Amino acid sequence: MNEIQTVILSGGSGTRLWPLSREQYPKQLLPLTGELSLLQATAQRLDGFQAASLSARAIVVCNEEYRFLTAEQLRQIGRTTHDIILEPIGRNTAPALTLAALAVEGDPVLLVMPADHVVRDVTAFQQAIAYGVEYAATGAVVTFGILPDKPETGFGYICAGASMGTPGNPARRIEAFAEKPDAATAQRYLDSGEYWWNSGIFMMRASVWLAAIGRYRPDILTACEKARAQGKPDHDFFRVDKAAFTACPADSIDYAVMEKIASEATGIAPVVVPMAAGWSDVGAWDALWQVADKDADGNAVRGDVMLYDTRNSMVVADGRLVACLGVSDLVVVETADAVMVAHKDKTQDVKRIVARLKAEQRSEANAHRKVCRPWGWYDSVDGGERFQVKRIVVKPGATLSLQMHHHRAEHWVVVRGTAKVTRGEESFLVSENESTYIPLGVRHRLENPGMVPLEIIEVQSGTYLGEDDIVRFDDAYGRG
Repeated sequence: MNEIQTVILSGGSGTRLWPLSREQYPKQLLPLTGELSLLQATAQRLDGFQAASLSARAIVVCNEEYRFLTAEQLRQIGRTTHDIILEPIGRNTAPALTLAALAVEGDPVLLVMPADHVVRDVTAFQQAIAYGVEYAATGAVVTFGILPDKPETGFGYICAGASMGTPGNPARRIEAFAEKPDAATAQRYLDSGEYWWNSGIFMMRASVWLAAIGRYRPDILTACEKARAQGKPDHDFFRVDKAAFTACPADSIDYAVMEKIASEATGIAPVVVPMAAGWSDVGAWDALWQVADKDADGNAVRGDVMLYDTRNSMVVADGRLVACLGVSDLVVVETADAVMVAHKDKTQDVKRIVARLKAEQRSEANAHRKVCRPWGWYDSVDGGERFQVKRIVVKPGATLSLQMHHHRAEHWVVVRGTAKVTRGEESFLVSENESTYIPLGVRHRLENPGMVPLEIIEVQSGTYLGEDDIVRFDDAYGRG
């Protein structure tokens, strides 16, 4: 049987799903269609697959900004990984896949899946993968075409050519790739039946990819080889060399290799397998509405939502009651620090709001009010001139860094569990309903030695309260 090595590309930011998706908490880490995040659902997508020998350890490539979230989510579903490959900067999918291909042992078939897709019919997905591996194992480069049900202008297309000729296998040769079309061209593609949406899912042997990227983009291969050779393991992760990878050109798998293979006589067969598996890249809120479960009036809701005379809308309440009356075709999304209301036809333009937030240097573009850390999380519940109040939860056995602040003092009140506090040269326990004080400029550390989550209320006071006023002297998670 042919060995399959799954490669999960988890590098997107998902700005069009703001305000749920943020730069430091992108859409693949969100549970948009169920209890699992998109990343977790992707990691489980081949569970029970019988058509080939499947490696039990996935390769995940992600941005170092959300490395701890990625590792924690995989642990939550019992997934082990090869060292999670950390990109210090986004360089698109071709360099990401090259890093993964350089990391494998032997020459398995790589199944390359973006972490931010929705697949409703896992059985149909696995059947398409079984068709694809027949060709990928023999040296072909395989992608998967989504059978379109509407003239979509937001996707690239694949022109499917002649059958590859294997009885019972619907794979076809790729004639050409097409850019995102205008409405008239998209309708023509749909009517022809020969154009399928480009899913961005690929299969090929590691050696085939490395040979192809070396032929068409040797600059990318050279930069990735250098970045890996000069990189190093770091706990659950593998850090590629920052300078070498930053110098790597950015390009997609399609542009760097696939389009060239399809247009030239290279000896590598470009293959597309049709897939009808309830696929969506959930690139915007209207796409998420389309794949979501809906009520009799066409509404998709999540959270504490109350609707009257409302139709064909998507309403997400992240923390508070959201009530809608007498509206239709809207997207309403509530979070702790932002509320967005948009017509469904305008959801592709949400990225313009994010661009403006970034231009105005507003924190809502980058992070939620609740911020996850490797030791737990904190929620900035209130703040004003010279003070800030945080709710902090520390996982059992977890430890914050030994640190100091130049501009603020901190008051800690334990409301659940027991805290072990280091303050200067002393170390002591603080139990529920007790408190302690950390003066400005004093080294300190917070630990949870217990078996239940530690919850404290922290009141900061001082002239500057930014997160960059932290001097770390020792950290279990390798943060400088």
